[in-house]
This record gives sequence, C-alpha cells and structure tokens, in this order.
Amino acid sequence: MNALISLHNAAFDLIERAGNWLMPLFARFTFAAVLLIYYWNSGLTKLGDGLFGVLSPSIGAYSQIFPKQLEAAGYDVSQLGVFHWAVVMAGTYAEFILPLLIVIGFATRLASLGMIGFVVMQSLTDVYGHGATDAKTLGAWFDRASDSTIMDQRLLWVFVLVVLVVKGAGALSVDALLRRRQDDASA
Repeated sequence: MNALISLHNAAFDLIERAGNWLMPLFARFTFAAVLLIYYWNSGLTKLGDGLFGVLSPSIGAYSQIFPKQLEAAGYDVSQLGVFHWAVVMAGTYAEFILPLLIVIGFATRLASLGMIGFVVMQSLTDVYGHGATDAKTLGAWFDRASDSTIMDQRLLWVFVLVVLVVKGAGALSVDALLRRRQDDASA
C-alpha cells in the first residue's frame, strides 16, 4: 500500500509542478480564446465616428454604461457631464487595454484585478441599469441550469482571472521576461 501511495504522490507532485507552469499560460489562453474579441468588439461599439472617435464616445457607449441617466436626459448626450464622459472613456479604454495586457502577460495581476472589477461593474450595470433580471439571463448558482449569462458565465470568467491574480502570468509572458532581466541585472 505504501508503494501505491508513493507512486500516487510522485505522479501528482510532477503534475503539480507542471501545473504551476501550465495553469497561468492556460488561463491566459482561455481568456484570449473566450473574452479577448468579446471585449474588443464591445469597446469598438463605444467609439465615436472618425479619427477623433477615440475621444468622443458613441451614444451607444452611454446607453450601455449609463442607460437610465441617458434616458432621463432624453437621449441627449450633451446633458450628461464630464463624469459620465470620463467613466465611458475609462470603460472603453479598459476594454481594449486590460485584455491586451492579460494576453501578452504584462502587469497581469493588476490587469486581471482590473478585469474582475470590470466584470463586476458590467454585471451590476446589466442587472440594475438594463434590468437583466429574468431567470434565464441572471440565473442562479447551485441550480440545475449552467448557462445563465450573468451568474454562471461571469463566475467562470472571474475564476480564470483569479487564477491569474494568484499565479501571475506564468513563464511565457512579458512579466517573466522582465523578472528574468531584473534578476540578471541584480546578480
């Protein structure tokens, strides 16, 4: 029996060591495969027209982020203030920058924390701003259905991001390259 336990421990110790290298890489791959284009496309819908669209968000940006405030302003964006503009621009830029940082593995822990905050705010806006409270969309944990957009999917998104906050970007990343350069310079 001891030989079997030793064999088990040896095999799974090897898997655990490989997992320390593979888990962050696989988490970043999963994020890229599932969420990179989703967020970039969402960011594109928020950009205004023309060259200066990166500074002038579309009305769709305001309707996605501040639906009730935009409705109260009669869908006249000029009735909203600098605060609304700044939040819309920060959210729009975050949809481009944070996913890119995660995929290349640069400032991965901070970018992942930022994305967790983004997913939380996105979910709260969907529920309270857009009224996404129907059972199919909102869902519930510990039920028989596993396909709700908010409770189920976004929990899985956050889990992938938590792996990156805890483990970092892994060996194949800009973070690891910078760490190795720093270690070489200090040695």
